Amino acid sequence: MVTKRGKVLRTEGIKLPEGNIAVPGNEDRNKYLGIPQANGNHKEAASKAATTKYLHRVRQVLRSQLNGRNKIQAINTNALSVIRDPAGTISWSKEEIEATDIKMKTLLTMHGELHPKSSTLRLYAKRKEGSRMRQSTATSLAHQKDDYTERPLNMFCVVFSPDGAAALIIKSTWLQPETQYLVINLKSKLRQGQKYQLYTEFTGELADDLSGFYRSEYEEDGLQKIVATSQMHPTYARKTFPCFDEPALKAIFHITLIHPPGTVALSNGMERGQLSWTKTKFEPTKKMSTYLLAIIVSDYTYISTTQKDPQIRIWARRKAIDLGQGNYALNVTGPILDFFQSYYNIAYPLTKSDQIALPDFYYGAMENWGLVTYRETNLLYDPETSSSRNKEKTATIIAHELAHMWFGNLVTLRWWNEVWLNEGFASYVAYLGADHAEPTWNVRDLIVLDEIHKVFPVDALTSSHPLSSNEDSIVLPNQISEQFDVISYSKVQKLQHRTIITNFGLFSFFLQTYLNHFGYSNTVGNDLWHHLQMAVKDNNGSLPHPVDRIMSPWVLQMGFPVVTINTAIGKVSQKHFLLDADSNVTVKSPYNYEWLIPIRWMRDGMVQKDIWWLMEKEVINFEMRSDGFWVLANINVTGYYRVNYDLGNWERLFTQLNTDHKVIPVINRAQLVDDAFSLARAQLLSTSLALRTTSYLSKETEYMPWQSALNNLDYYYLMLDRTDVYQPMQDYIKKQVTPLFLYFKNMTSDWSSVPVQHTDQYNQENAIRMACRSGVPECNSLTTTWFNKWMEEPQQNMIHPNLRSVVYCSAIAAGDKAEWEFGWSQFKIASVANEANKLMFALACTNNTELLNRYLSYTLNSTIIRKQDATSVITAVASNRAGQKLAWDFVREHWEYMFTEYGVGSFSFASMITGVTARFSTPAELQELKEFVEAHSATGFGSATLAVDQALERTRMNIKWLQTNKQEILNWFNSQKGDQMQ
Repeated sequence: MVTKRGKVLRTEGIKLPEGNIAVPGNEDRNKYLGIPQANGNHKEAASKAATTKYLHRVRQVLRSQLNGRNKIQAINTNALSVIRDPAGTISWSKEEIEATDIKMKTLLTMHGELHPKSSTLRLYAKRKEGSRMRQSTATSLAHQKDDYTERPLNMFCVVFSPDGAAALIIKSTWLQPETQYLVINLKSKLRQGQKYQLYTEFTGELADDLSGFYRSEYEEDGLQKIVATSQMHPTYARKTFPCFDEPALKAIFHITLIHPPGTVALSNGMERGQLSWTKTKFEPTKKMSTYLLAIIVSDYTYISTTQKDPQIRIWARRKAIDLGQGNYALNVTGPILDFFQSYYNIAYPLTKSDQIALPDFYYGAMENWGLVTYRETNLLYDPETSSSRNKEKTATIIAHELAHMWFGNLVTLRWWNEVWLNEGFASYVAYLGADHAEPTWNVRDLIVLDEIHKVFPVDALTSSHPLSSNEDSIVLPNQISEQFDVISYSKVQKLQHRTIITNFGLFSFFLQTYLNHFGYSNTVGNDLWHHLQMAVKDNNGSLPHPVDRIMSPWVLQMGFPVVTINTAIGKVSQKHFLLDADSNVTVKSPYNYEWLIPIRWMRDGMVQKDIWWLMEKEVINFEMRSDGFWVLANINVTGYYRVNYDLGNWERLFTQLNTDHKVIPVINRAQLVDDAFSLARAQLLSTSLALRTTSYLSKETEYMPWQSALNNLDYYYLMLDRTDVYQPMQDYIKKQVTPLFLYFKNMTSDWSSVPVQHTDQYNQENAIRMACRSGVPECNSLTTTWFNKWMEEPQQNMIHPNLRSVVYCSAIAAGDKAEWEFGWSQFKIASVANEANKLMFALACTNNTELLNRYLSYTLNSTIIRKQDATSVITAVASNRAGQKLAWDFVREHWEYMFTEYGVGSFSFASMITGVTARFSTPAELQELKEFVEAHSATGFGSATLAVDQALERTRMNIKWLQTNKQEILNWFNSQKGDQMQ
């Protein structure tokens, strides 16, 4: 067998239409694929049209041609590991997959070289794969991203004949960069029904770009160490090797890794033992999608449980494990897995559950089946330095990823146009799993704050999108990455299927039938509703319409309604809610932006027994006439909509809040604030009325209403902290928060103890943060004193972990260079990821612009600020009143570098665009944003394309809002200077 140095690409037997096998140049290739030629001013438009047409054609004609068995063996000497074959075994439609049960046989061997001073891992791969062709073809196709391979591109592919003796001639190979396909044209056709073997080799680089197969570096005990790890989701498996990189193309993977002595190799399956001093073989995986593969080589160690089925292991840096930072994750993983096994009534499908904390990882975590990867801050917990918030984050993220072992891994979305099928349900049941592990926290109540209040503002823009889109509209890798946004993750949690499920007690029941029916295969949204409908029928439930009719408007059109109740006459109506009342919705909806809405409501503190369905645009419900009592709808926010009332009902609600606010459920107290502020932004209420929902807060001690108010007032800070409204607003906040500050001072015996209730610990942090921010003298003295004591004795940090984030920020903001330099020195030596994270964000709180500019410059050097953290630092600086312009100028100046280094389809890249433009509220800033977009339109914005569109829309809204409301807000805050609240 001939071996060539360089990268050798492999494909599976997928065909394009017969007869078109000669592809000598770009023009002919485009003609073959039906792509129009472009020139002059029409180039950009033609390019977009060409891309859409190309992929639409490819997805129409691509069908799996393979029938056989898949096995992969990966080898990597002297360094790290290797990767798997995507078992391009699958058909493009669910029905064909089930009918054929295609498997391939593949042998892949890789070995390479890696050490701290070298960035290149040469992979010499020899691979055999057996497949049976279902149709005759001379053209095969696979995904391949050619960004991180050695140049020149040297290929070595051999296709063997049915008897394995003769090699077929490869006529040509070429890459389609934008769509990331590798095409191999053979001189002769592969015959239908015959088995063939494909042999390939390639060499590639193990880069530090945090996607595909990459390297992560860290220092431990003075030594520089390296982890070779992977992130294949959503479209990065192709970056590592040619493959069928689509969720519906599931396969079984057999993996063997060759690695240096002293290192540990991990993959999805359990190790079957080291076959030699450098080789580890793994049990075959379950049938799964390419994006779930994980391969890691490191010198990590682990802790584990003694239970056998499955074995649970937590992997991390040796020092982190020795210090017990993995103990909490180990303790909660077992109960959460047990909960899901019982809840789904399906045993965990694998023999082991590995979870590993990585020094460099773009995302929060990734649900690789059997080997879940995390940022260190999300898996490791140190009780000496980590806060209650860190602990909750660890529990909920672990629960989210473990929920995926069934919802996403066992049963997988068919295509990326329905990301919510994987992410939305996993996000919801994560709260159930965490609630089981930590029942005293009541985390299920926090869904409204953490998820719904987060998604509402985005889904109220005209640039929003439906949960489910046309499959052919999501085709490019960047389009796929854009689907992983707050809408796909959070919107599902309050959709109306939950009302159906809760009312009939069906959630666990219908999930069990759904997961059992589609195990190891793929689904679309309608499959879910079909099984819910069956559950309703089997339990003798009664609905006003079939499940799919109820759910389709919520899933197939963007946005959500505002329900308006006129309690004087009982009129109830619905309308598509938009933050910008003057915006024009250009996207047509088959449902005319109307929904079937289940309403739970109460009158004067009495919850009405039955759900009432609003099924028209406007109806009369005489029961909702107030008769002098207040009416409150959407009890405990079980529905995904906002509620408005006539002014008389608002006044009655204000009276109740000011006399005995506890009569209204705590979640609804939070929702009244959030609804009122959003309704005012949409010009459906006056801004003064919205501000009045905060008047009663001087009597409120619960976390949820306070957090809701602060979230909404944060928008006022963003819009007004550079205007003459800022100081009157500060004075009002100071007056309202001082009673809360004193409440927690007394509760904790002058800050010497910790509140018992989980949410009280959060609200104590709110009290200190806002008291210091608004200028309560006792607060600033408190935080400065604590920080100075730490500066005097750096080895004795007596600040409680729950309060460190707010104390660090407050003290650094009140101080100058000495405080900042101390914070920076502690950040550099922090051995606990969560402590480093607190310091990292606090350093952005300084008002010293020289220090802020210096901090921004550090993000360009990954040896100072890790790549995974760079965009967070930039966004944190932008959130500082003194740093917003600095961050925006920095982004504009260094855009090309950042787009290359951070873009890679990361979530944080879109967050950075959102963060640096959040304060934009002037025509000058809008013009700068337009110029920025125009200047980089040719390059594009990758996964942040939607974020850029939303930034433009938000900036226009902010300008109008400020012009309309500034004077009214100033007058209202000035009117609150006395003791009497209005």
